[in-house]
This record gives sequence, C-alpha cells and structure tokens, in this order.
Amino acid sequence: MSEYILEMNHITKEFSGVKALDDVNLKVRKGEIMAICGENGAGKSTLMNVLSGVYPYGEYSGDIVYNGEICKFHNIRESEAKGIVIIHQELALSPYLSVAENVFIGNERLAGKGVIDWTATRREAQELLARVGLEDENVNVPVNSLGVGKQQLIEIAKALGKKADLLILDEPTAALNDRESAQLLELMLQLKAQGLTCIIISHKLNEISYVADSITIIRDGHTIETLHKGKDDFSEDRIIKGMVGRELTNRYPKREDCPIGDVIFEVKDWTVYHPDDSERKVLDNVNIQVRAGEVVGLAGLMGAGRTELAMSLFGHAYGQKISGSVKINGKEVQMKSVKEAIDNKLAYVHEDRKTFGLILIDSIKRNMSLSALNNFFSKKGVVDREKEVIKAEEYRKRINVKTTSVDQAVGSLSGGNQQKVVLAKWMLTEPDVLILDEPTRGVDVGAKYEIYCVINELAKAGKAVIVISSEMPEIIGTCDRTYVINEGEIAGELSGDEITQEAIMSCIMAHNRKE
Repeated sequence: MSEYILEMNHITKEFSGVKALDDVNLKVRKGEIMAICGENGAGKSTLMNVLSGVYPYGEYSGDIVYNGEICKFHNIRESEAKGIVIIHQELALSPYLSVAENVFIGNERLAGKGVIDWTATRREAQELLARVGLEDENVNVPVNSLGVGKQQLIEIAKALGKKADLLILDEPTAALNDRESAQLLELMLQLKAQGLTCIIISHKLNEISYVADSITIIRDGHTIETLHKGKDDFSEDRIIKGMVGRELTNRYPKREDCPIGDVIFEVKDWTVYHPDDSERKVLDNVNIQVRAGEVVGLAGLMGAGRTELAMSLFGHAYGQKISGSVKINGKEVQMKSVKEAIDNKLAYVHEDRKTFGLILIDSIKRNMSLSALNNFFSKKGVVDREKEVIKAEEYRKRINVKTTSVDQAVGSLSGGNQQKVVLAKWMLTEPDVLILDEPTRGVDVGAKYEIYCVINELAKAGKAVIVISSEMPEIIGTCDRTYVINEGEIAGELSGDEITQEAIMSCIMAHNRKE
C-alpha cells in the first residue's frame, strides 16, 4: 500500500477563464502534518475546496487519489464519508444551538427513524470534547456563550465525530490569541500521535515551522516546492522566499523623509463603561496624543481595552456613560455617531473585516466608495457613478488589489485583497486620523509588506495613524511611539528604540503590581 494517504495530480481550476490552480500536484503522507503556504490568492483554499467537494468533480481537471482510490467528489458529504473533513476559517457553528447539538449537527445520533437519542448525543459529545481538551465544558450551553478559541476546538471535536482520517484546517489560529493558538497546535500534535493526518493552511510561519512535518508552497496557482523537516531549511526566511519568489530582507519598510509635526489628535480623560453593565468601567481616564506624520501603536494583551478604545472614539460605537474630550487639529469635536466621526476626519478599520468592514456580496467599487459616498461621490442624493469607478480604479492600482475588475464581488477576493479594499474604503474619506485595528490579521507576508507601505504613505501625507496589533514585532517594526494599555488604563509609553517586547511586557507587569 502507498505511503501517501492523499495525492492530488495535475489539478487545474478556472474561474471565468482565469486559472486559480494550474497543474497543481500535492502528496500527503499518512500520519503527517502538512502545511500549505502561499500568498493571499495563491490558490491554497481553492485547492482544499476541490479536495473536499466544495468544487465538485467536473468543475476542475486532474485526479484526487485518496487511500489508493481515484475519488470524484460531487459534494462535501461524499468527501466526509471517505474521512476527509475540512474546517473553514469562518466557523460553521450554529450560535444558538447547544455545544452537543453543534458537535453532531448533520451527523445526528438517532434512536429511531428521525428521532434523536439525546442521551447518546450528550455522552458522545462529552467524550469528543475530552479528546480536544474541553473535558470540563458543559455540553448543554449555547455555543455562542463560549470564546472563539473554544469554538475552534468544538469544530475539531465535530470533525472527529465524523470519523475523520484527514483533517484540513484553514487558518485555524487567525482569530485566536497566543495561548489559544499554542493549545490548538499542541492538540494537532496529539491527534497526529493518534494517527490522524492533518493539512494546515496558515500565514503564521512560526506556527507552521513548529507543527508541520512538510510544507508545500503554492505561488500564483502553481506548486513551487515541498520542504521536509529535518532535511530542508525550515526557517521563516526560507519559507518566505518560496512564497514571494525572492528574499524579503526587511519585513517592515523604512519610513524615510517623514517629518513629525504638531499634535493633530488628542484624547483626554477618556472613560467608558461596558455597554451591558453601567457599573463596569472598561476604560479609565485614558490620555493619548498623535502627531502629524506619526505612527503610534496601542499594545497590550487580549482584552486590555484597545479595540474598545478605538470603537468608543469612533462615533461611540462601543460602551455607555462615555466621558472625556477629543481634539482634532486643535479643535474639540463631538463624535456621538459614526457619521460625525467621518465628518470630523476620523476613520477606523475594524479588526473583523468580514462582519464590520465589507459587504461581501457587493462589488469592490461599491465597498471602496461606501464610507465616502455622502461627502465625495454624491450630490443632492444622486451618486456620481463615473467618479466612483475612476476613484475605485485609482485605488485598486495604488494599493495593488489583485482583481480583474472593480465590479468583481469583494467576497470572491482573498483575505489580503479584502483587507486592502477596507483600507481603500477609509482612505477615500480623506481622514486626518486613521485607526487601524489588527490591519494584517489573516494576511500573508507579501500583502503585509504592502499594507505597511500604505501606512508609511499615510504618515508621509501628514496623517496621524494609530496601529492596534496583537503581534508585538508588528508594533515594534511600524510604530514611532507606543502606548501600552492594560486593564483599560495606560500602563506606559515607549518611543523609538525603547519599544521592545520586553519593555512592553514590563509595563504590563508593573501596572499589574500597582493594581
């Protein structure tokens, strides 16, 4: 019997005449963890959708050989019946159903014809949760009462309930914090020890280097190479070279000829209470300043209050009993609605682009012009469609959105290109202050570099830029100055060479001791 559980031979897949996959070949050994790497839009998710039957047989050319048998999957049920289970980046859980119901949704435990055996459902759900490290979890609570990290583990339990032999995880740690990510990676290694084969798609190269036995690199719809642990160079620089086709010596482009000017954004004594609990203070007397041409970071642990600060500033989109003052260009402004925030030249790129940043079924041009529609693209309620197209094309080229047309649905773009559309949407409002919340989440290293170039361009244009990021190297590499936030308060301020991971953590620890 072959050592390979899966072979994908000469896979080609087209969308409207454009080849998303062009003669792709992939081999996965039994019991290994294989990582698939590539830039956004390289074809990684498309390849996995071909494998799992999302794109049925007949819509692509080439062969899928699984356990020595040529397979022609017409839907996901057929691939799952063979033991191939895919977990997509957007979790497929029903939020208001219980944990047990979600674990067996579509795979119900039946006592008779159409009758669910609830005792067996709860018992087996508890057993599966124990396999993924959630042995103490209550299987009767609604799944939306749990954090994203636990929901990701429930998706894996759900896959194990389908008797998965090959588990595909698409960006499994994109929305997880460091502790949750580490827990998931350790689980993958445990499942590997139990004989499960895994394919992981991820942009987090340090995680891939740690967990994977082999790495297949895809670039522009072609397989470039496969690296094997213990045999080939598994360093992040080597993986990046394969992904982008060149050495990337500096992941953070230098910001040159960018003088820092006067303070144009100032927040004083900003205090915010939780939207559901008027006695719970989320932010307490926060004071920050940002100068023209300056990039300022907001660093801190998950739940420190960084996103809450950004949203409460942006039109009071978060919280209640908000007090304090905001000055833009030396003038105190009131921003009690999102419209008022936009009118006062404040823009905010939310960390969740798919929920709060984009209308996925609408076109690129409509998404780009949406926030600027009232002030820049319409007159007396009539939209200037020609101007809308011209500006959308200008920004498509300016920030390198990879698309055939600005009329293309934004939901069909890769994650990195969707993020660029969100950036363009807010750049078109011509803001003086731009808050970027996790601007490179779920984005490959090449697209990250392009987004950093956009940040530099905004700073050179004299804008005040605030970057919120959970990746400390990103804060260090992009920011002139950084505020450290902990427990809703400013725990410290660092500038220039002072900004290090050690200094950030020292500020947090010192603030905790003070608390």
